[in-house]
Amino acid sequence: MTETPIEDLRKRVRALAEVEIAPIAADLDRDNRFPRELWPLLGDAGLLGLTAPRESGGAGLGLSAHLVVMEEISRASASVGLSYAAHSNLCLSNLVRHGNTKQRKRYAIPLCSGKRVGALAMSEPGAGSDVVGSMSCHASLHGDTWIANGSKTWITNAPDADVFIVYMRTHPGEDSGHGITAFIVESGMKGFRRGPPADKLGMRGSSTGELFFEDCEIPRGNVLGAPNRGLEILMSGLDTERVLLSGGPLGIMRAALDLVLPYTRKRRQFNRPIGSFELIQAKLADMYTALEASRAFSYHVAEAFDKGSASRRDAAACLLFASENAVRAAAETIQTLGARGYMNASDAGRLWRDAKVFDIGGGTNEIRRILIGRDLVGKAA
Repeated sequence: MTETPIEDLRKRVRALAEVEIAPIAADLDRDNRFPRELWPLLGDAGLLGLTAPRESGGAGLGLSAHLVVMEEISRASASVGLSYAAHSNLCLSNLVRHGNTKQRKRYAIPLCSGKRVGALAMSEPGAGSDVVGSMSCHASLHGDTWIANGSKTWITNAPDADVFIVYMRTHPGEDSGHGITAFIVESGMKGFRRGPPADKLGMRGSSTGELFFEDCEIPRGNVLGAPNRGLEILMSGLDTERVLLSGGPLGIMRAALDLVLPYTRKRRQFNRPIGSFELIQAKLADMYTALEASRAFSYHVAEAFDKGSASRRDAAACLLFASENAVRAAAETIQTLGARGYMNASDAGRLWRDAKVFDIGGGTNEIRRILIGRDLVGKAA
C-alpha cells in the first residue's frame, strides 16, 4: 500500500529525530542548553517553515503536517519541540501571514533555513493570563522610529533568538486591545537586550528568558500589520498555537510508552515479568488509551483547521485534554519504574517535568476551561 504524504512525513521526521535529537535529549536537559546546531538541520529538512508559502522558503503545508512534526520531535525531546513550535508557529507563521512582501523576504527565508531563530513575546512580569489588559510594555512613534520601553518575561527562545514578534501598547488608555501593536524586533537593535536563560523545572533544553527595552529604536517599517491592530494578529494565532502545542503532550505520551513497555517485559518480580500482572497491564492500557484518544482529537481539530473550519473551543479543548493526559502518563511511568523512575538517570522524571509546562504555558488549563465553557453556554454567559 502506498504511503500517504503525512505518513511519509512522519517517517522522515522520526528518522531524523532518532538520529539527531534523541541521543542528546538528556544532555540538553542536564545542561539547560539550547541546541542551536539543530536549527540548520531542521531547516535543511524543510521542517522550520512547514506552513510558510514556498516563495518565502517554506513547504506550504497545513496544520496537520505541522502537528506531525511537533509530535515526532517532542517524542525525542519535548524541549526541542517547544522551541520548534515557538520558532515555526509563533514567530514564522505569524510573520508570513501578516507581514508585507519586504518583511517576508527579509525575515522568513533565513527563519525557514535555520540561519536565524525566532520567538514571540507577549507575557510580562505583571501580564500573564490578562496579557492584553495588563500589558505595560509600550512604544511611541517619533518620526520614522518607534521608541519602546518595558520588558517581557517567560519568553521561549528569548536568550537565543535573532528575530522576535513583540506585542506592545501603543495607545495609552486603550483597554479594548486595539491599542496594541505587533513589532518585528531584531537582536542588536539599539536599546534592546536579552536576559540569561532561566533555570526551569522542565523544558530545560528550550531556553526561556526576559527581554528588555530601554528607549529601544524600532524602525517604522518593522510594524507587523497595522499600528494599534496587533490584537487581531495575536488572537488569530492563538488557536493554531494551541492545536500545534498539543503535539508536545502527544510526543511525551509516546515517549512514556517507549520507556515503560520494555521495562515491564524485562523487569521480573515474584518469578515473572511485572507486565504479566493485571494492575500493571491496567496502567499500560490507560496510558495507551489516553494517547490514542488525545491523538485522535488533536488531529481531528488540525484537519478541521486545514479545511477552513477553525474552532477556538476545540483548539483549547484538545490541548487541555492532551496536556493533562501527558502529565498522568508521565507520572504513571515513574510509578511503574519505581525507584528507577525516581532516579535522574532515568528519562521518566524529565518526561514528567516537561509535560507539566503544557498545563501552564500558552494559557493555563484554567483559562482553557473558561474559554470552552463560555463558548458552550454562549456569549451571554
